[in-house]
Amino acid sequence: MRRAFKTVFYMRGNFVNKEGKSPIVLRITLDGDRVTIGTTGITVTPTLWDIKKQRLKGKSTEALMVNKQLDNIESELRDISDKLEYEGKLSLEKVKAIYLNAEDESNTICALFDKFLTSIQEQVVVNHLSATTLRKYMLCKIRFMEMLRDKYHCKDMLLKDITPAVIQDFSVYLMTVVRQCNNTAMKTMKTFKTVILYGVKLGVIHSDPYLGVKLHMEPVDRGFLTEEELQAIIQKEFDIERLGFVRDLFVFACFTGLAYIDVKKLRPENIVTLNGREWIKIAREKTSTPASIILFEGAKCIIKKYENDPKRKGKLFPSMSNQKMNQYLKEIAVSCGIQKNITFHMARHTFATLTLSKGVPIESVSRMLGHTNIKTTQIYAKITNKKIEEDMDKFFNDKTIQDFSRESANMTARDNEEPKGKKIKKNGGSASVSA
Repeated sequence: MRRAFKTVFYMRGNFVNKEGKSPIVLRITLDGDRVTIGTTGITVTPTLWDIKKQRLKGKSTEALMVNKQLDNIESELRDISDKLEYEGKLSLEKVKAIYLNAEDESNTICALFDKFLTSIQEQVVVNHLSATTLRKYMLCKIRFMEMLRDKYHCKDMLLKDITPAVIQDFSVYLMTVVRQCNNTAMKTMKTFKTVILYGVKLGVIHSDPYLGVKLHMEPVDRGFLTEEELQAIIQKEFDIERLGFVRDLFVFACFTGLAYIDVKKLRPENIVTLNGREWIKIAREKTSTPASIILFEGAKCIIKKYENDPKRKGKLFPSMSNQKMNQYLKEIAVSCGIQKNITFHMARHTFATLTLSKGVPIESVSRMLGHTNIKTTQIYAKITNKKIEEDMDKFFNDKTIQDFSRESANMTARDNEEPKGKKIKKNGGSASVSA
């Protein structure tokens, strides 16, 4: 039989603060025995407290929020007791100790972050994860700790105090104070969720604060260059060496679909010959997913152009920062008459969009891009105006469609012709009738 564990909330009616509210105290019982854990940190207006239901009366915003907090506390204690009962270790003292995080060093979000980052660092050392991934989690920690300082005026927070309300505050903080756009903020929130789930796996977080929280990504129009725009960049002659170099690397990325960081780390050994054709074989820096891209003459010519450049330092190309690349690409766009905000990553979008519009199967494009999920590739499946024109030309060149079009044109011409010599009598006279 299951043991009778129960959570009890009661109002400390003999104490009222300056706002006229009394604290809610938490007590747990087990088979008739009871232990008081202490105040929940929640205060309520005494007249609104329902002693029988142990919740606030009504459906006001305050009532809904307070009752949700009490539900979370009760759920967390139930999870702890269920786990201890399953392990045969259930006692009131044990439940209280775990709830108050008295037995674990990682009882604060800062400590949990540090433990998580140590784990990521170890995986970076053995090349299971990239240094970029580590920096992503480090930045997430900085943002969350800044939010605690600015919003809650504290340097750290107990794990049990991280509720859905805190998660919501973090989301708002990212979009207002940090001024992240919606999608960037949602990515940061997903990063933080990974840390929270790590705490759940460790057993130091007993109630997932993300439960019921929806992270909504807004659709993004991923810019790309048309064939004409890409051709304009390829044919443009630059007197300034740096612009010519940036143009070459950008075009190379358009030909291969590689991201900036992957182009930057390319080495001669990444070029392999299979069945008489040259291929780029590389593990993507972002995901460590293998990518295979066939090289054709345009890309080969760019590689050959820089094969004797002393600035290569063992790589295929000399190095330049992504920020500088994007800055110079804007100059290139202006000189080519392209009214788009070109970035180096747009080359990857261009490769994906143009290959798909040319009829390359999405499975092949996905493998060349090194995507882990084909749904990611589907984002690039844009239908360009030129593709529509080509498809409609094929449609109208069909013999059946041509015959139908000619018959429709003849019928329209006949309907528009004015009948001749047709008259009707009206009131004893005659009148012409026009079609």
